[in-house]
Amino acid sequence: MKKSFVVLAAALLALSATGCQKKQKAEWIVATDTVFRPFEYTDEKGNFVGIDVEILAAIAADQGFTYELRSLGWDAGVQAVQVGQADALIAGATIKQERIDNGWIFSDGYYNATQTFVVAKDSTVASFEDLRGKSVAVKTGTAGADFAESLQSQYGYTIVRFEDSPTMYQDVVNGNTAACVEDTPIAADNIKSAGLQLRIPAGMESAGAPYGFAIMDPANQKLLDLFNEGLKNIRENGIYDSIINKYLK
Repeated sequence: MKKSFVVLAAALLALSATGCQKKQKAEWIVATDTVFRPFEYTDEKGNFVGIDVEILAAIAADQGFTYELRSLGWDAGVQAVQVGQADALIAGATIKQERIDNGWIFSDGYYNATQTFVVAKDSTVASFEDLRGKSVAVKTGTAGADFAESLQSQYGYTIVRFEDSPTMYQDVVNGNTAACVEDTPIAADNIKSAGLQLRIPAGMESAGAPYGFAIMDPANQKLLDLFNEGLKNIRENGIYDSIINKYLK
């Protein structure tokens, strides 16, 4: 009788362990930014919302997987995925070769964005040439920073780096830097929603590139496959367009 109990207990323990393993594998940890409106931000009720937030939720519902979304900020989010504290990143991450060469593994693109120079509302800057001898603010590690760097030697401005967009915007508003560089939909939304005393000059944007969902460990390829399949489905059934129109109407 005692022996049977031990065997039964061992079997139940093994079954419990198997169940825990399945639960752990089903729940992915996804890192994101904190202040990248309209892709991820906190609304007036304290809810975390945005295009990336809703796209990921729609894809997870379509594909039947669960996840935990951790709002860490850009640099901390990237680092979390690099060291295995998170499985993936969704944070308006531009798909570019430099990142792929450094171990980023991207999904299919889910939104095409340009980068643009942004100036103070009363600024006389109307072209790249007007920035000669001035300072330009960028957010570290972004496509906007890359765009600014690609034109720096040609137009003779210096670059000042920041860790987040709000601080970067305020530096331009305060007149410390002549311009900043940001993803165009992000800049336009922030100018409108926050009433920032900034404007986007015509003709000072990049050619653009797609955003991608990213992993950095090939062992998480299953999550990337689920994302791609779900993205395809929500594009076809209209959910994707509904989300984009909600935030970028």
